[in-house]
Amino acid sequence: MTLVAAPARLSTAAATFEADFAARLHWSADTDAAIEQRVADILADVQKRGDAAVLEYTARFDGLSAPNMAALELTQADFKAAFDAIPQAQRDALQAAAKRVRSYHEAQKKASGESWSYRDEDGTLLGQKVTPLDRVGIYVPGGKAAYPSSLLMNAIPAHVAGVQEIIMVVPTPVRGSVATGGSGEGTSTRGERNELVLAAAYVAGVTRAFTIGGAQAVAALAYGTATVPKVDKITGPGNAYVASAKKRVFGTVGIDMIAGPSEILVLADGTTPPDWVAMDLFSQAEHDELAQSILLCPDAAYLDAVQREIDRLLPTMPRAEIIAKSLTGRGALILTKDMEEACAISNRIAPEHLEVSSTDPHRWEPLLRHAGAIFLGAYTSESLGDYCAGPNHVLPTSGTARFSSPLGVYDFQKRSSIIEVSEAGAQVLGTIAAELAYGEGLQAHAQAAEMRLKAGVKPR
Repeated sequence: MTLVAAPARLSTAAATFEADFAARLHWSADTDAAIEQRVADILADVQKRGDAAVLEYTARFDGLSAPNMAALELTQADFKAAFDAIPQAQRDALQAAAKRVRSYHEAQKKASGESWSYRDEDGTLLGQKVTPLDRVGIYVPGGKAAYPSSLLMNAIPAHVAGVQEIIMVVPTPVRGSVATGGSGEGTSTRGERNELVLAAAYVAGVTRAFTIGGAQAVAALAYGTATVPKVDKITGPGNAYVASAKKRVFGTVGIDMIAGPSEILVLADGTTPPDWVAMDLFSQAEHDELAQSILLCPDAAYLDAVQREIDRLLPTMPRAEIIAKSLTGRGALILTKDMEEACAISNRIAPEHLEVSSTDPHRWEPLLRHAGAIFLGAYTSESLGDYCAGPNHVLPTSGTARFSSPLGVYDFQKRSSIIEVSEAGAQVLGTIAAELAYGEGLQAHAQAAEMRLKAGVKPR
């Protein structure tokens, strides 16, 4: 059977464009009711029974039978052994990527993550105190997928922010278990560990780690157990159960975001080699069938050329079937009137990843208001941002870039307002505050302000 990747061909000049465009963008974020109920039950059980519940669910879903939680904890020696065991090229790549990610986030902290203050004309001190979270939890997928790059992107900005404890949870399911698509329960005392993930934990400086996953891992981090410490915030990607659990524990702890399918939008002026753009579209489509890859270009012949490259390159891809389903089901090649219109459509989409594949990308960048990350120029493939460019690859999806930002140092900090009112300042602020407090009917508020007024200032 020959696989076909057939992204929708749309034109902004067509009478049906708006309807066709909306249909292509539509993605339901509705969750399965059965998953929601199961997650709610797991969270409640872990909150009530702690370690015992975590051990049971780990055996049931991951096929990993452990006598106690200590058997599920990874050590610093495990991380170091994994780092020493992987090939030198991988060690070098991890360290180089980590260095770049750290440098970027150190600059980010300097620009937007430092305390500040000033004194007004009355000598009143006003400012903001920025402090790190004490302890954060990082969820790292395991089993079918393993993402050492995500571990770096979550742990390093936390370290740069000043977080003292980083607790990692990573499932290590046994082959044939429910988590890997089978039905086994408690079939082994050791799951399948990804050495590159453990090596990344060594490079990123993870404090403690447990080989648990799913909703039970989120619950353990959110509520704490006798063994797993309660954290202040949970970050990191996961499956539908993990996403649902993070949403439900929000408020008890902070979370980074609820992420949808991965996305890439390419704005092309027709000057980039079409096979480069085709592969960039593949780079997101290969994640899963619901990932979305869209190309906007004012040159119809160029869209034809990209489609030819899609057809040529698809058979060479190990994940060709996933790519084909993604591009056919959610992909689009859109002919625009000009690049200005392409930028306007991009703002409507507010994509996770936005490539400006143009000879003059800085001409178009000022027109782009909504995107998780903007990649400028033909040489800036999105994949470089995923691994080693430096900026964080944890990005808002599903149009949420309209109001949210990439994961960053600021996600691992909190801000406290600083106010020190001088005697002179109290005379000015006290009269203002009292007037407004009386207007709201809050007498104690007003009188607390008036008590600090000098005798010559007449209270009500």
